[in-house]
Amino acid sequence: MTESGVVIVDKPAGQTSHDVVARTRRLAGTRKVGHAGTLDPMATGVLVLGIGKGTKLLGHLALTEKVYEATMRLGLATTTDDAEGETVGGAGAEEVADEAIHDGVAALTGTVSQIPPQVSAIKVGGKRAYASARAGEDVELAPRQVTVAEFSVREIRRVPGESGALIDVDARITCSSGTYIRALARDLGTALGVGGHLTALRRTRVGPYELSRAATLEELAEKFTAVPLAEAVAAAFPVRVLSADEAGKISHGNRIPPGDLGPGPIGLFAPDGTVVALGEQKPGYLKPTVVFDPA
Repeated sequence: MTESGVVIVDKPAGQTSHDVVARTRRLAGTRKVGHAGTLDPMATGVLVLGIGKGTKLLGHLALTEKVYEATMRLGLATTTDDAEGETVGGAGAEEVADEAIHDGVAALTGTVSQIPPQVSAIKVGGKRAYASARAGEDVELAPRQVTVAEFSVREIRRVPGESGALIDVDARITCSSGTYIRALARDLGTALGVGGHLTALRRTRVGPYELSRAATLEELAEKFTAVPLAEAVAAAFPVRVLSADEAGKISHGNRIPPGDLGPGPIGLFAPDGTVVALGEQKPGYLKPTVVFDPA
């Protein structure tokens, strides 16, 4: 069985995140595998998996900043806001100027209100939105505030289409957790009056974990390697090295005096370098939120 830690996978197109988890369970020799944030089947790139005690990190890693390379097609709208859905409208994009595209992208940068796609995993009335959508039901999803720190256009390509000219926009997006790139493509097309959807998506970073560190499933099958738990925590969070007494208290769920590393999560390490827990600071004390190594 593989030691606890994090595995950074370069997810292939056509597989769900659950498919990747199932394959990794077999490769790692343990059922205790989970992922930090899903990728749609059409998407590729960084999928962070937790192994063993590393699964306790996943909820915290899922909240970190993400970076994507995307291609958005203007001139067609789809039921899923991506290329896997059926066409539901659109207009020829012949008259859309490059300047208008740049202006539309700028309007979707910063803190924006975003309505998630109808086909999403969000629960409405106890039911997944995608299940309701596939059953032909209209689902009213509430808008949510997301942060798009970067939405930069890399290339604009004009291509012919059956119902008029189409425009493919290659872009790089840096955003907060919970941001739907499909929704950005949809909203850009809507703002320009021609419709839009996502045709390609590759995630290049999740928090500190870059695509350059990712391995394909084929590479993992040849040599399975994981980032050790202590290294994974140190890469993702501020580090505080505790005294032996403090480590003992934290490992049993007790509070200790606060430090100066911000509210957290903070990686809490024993004097010997063992990662003990993740902690968060409150006025006057620090408490553990996840304990990895009870003493």
